[in-house]
Amino acid sequence: MQNKNAFVFEHPLIQHKLSLMRNKETSTKDFRELVDEVSMLMAYEVTRDLKLTDVEIETPIAKMTAKMLADRQIVLVPILRAGLGMVSGIQKLIPTAKVGHIGLYRDPDTHLPVEYYSKMPADLDKSTVIVVDPMFATGGSATAAIELLKAKGASDLRLVCIIAAQPAIDRMSAEHPDVPIFCGAVDDHLNENDYIVPGLGDAGDRIFGTK
Repeated sequence: MQNKNAFVFEHPLIQHKLSLMRNKETSTKDFRELVDEVSMLMAYEVTRDLKLTDVEIETPIAKMTAKMLADRQIVLVPILRAGLGMVSGIQKLIPTAKVGHIGLYRDPDTHLPVEYYSKMPADLDKSTVIVVDPMFATGGSATAAIELLKAKGASDLRLVCIIAAQPAIDRMSAEHPDVPIFCGAVDDHLNENDYIVPGLGDAGDRIFGTK
């Protein structure tokens, strides 16, 4: 489903697993596994437009012209730390994908993103770059990450999150209208601490078992 520049997944498996993730009684182990599974399911749609090329192969029966992915580098960029939880699920489908890292934290007073780490593979300008972060709340971290990646040459960018809030979608659409957004749900609003409501809490804490 399209929702103001965002593709919202309505697949029953994703929605079922998302409900399990929202439940505060779900254990750290189960939550981490659910993030992995949902990320893998979402990757199917996120990569729908990857280019194919013709190759000659031989089956046990005959020679044929088959389709394979074109030789274009795919780079996954998790926004630390919660984004790390989404990488392995996508890599199950795209094991050759390289992984860059962006470290951003939200200033507790200003709520603005502050960069503390960045390490990327070479040739971002020739790559399909998939930015991953479970929660897309204010849009501050994701828009900052996209800005940094564009400055490094990336142009084929897409953002994948598990839960988004409409303010974040609106912000990304205004600042980076060329970047498609993929999410499992769009929630109602943010609370006074800029957490998504109803959301699922702090994804990083629930993935890694921290407080």
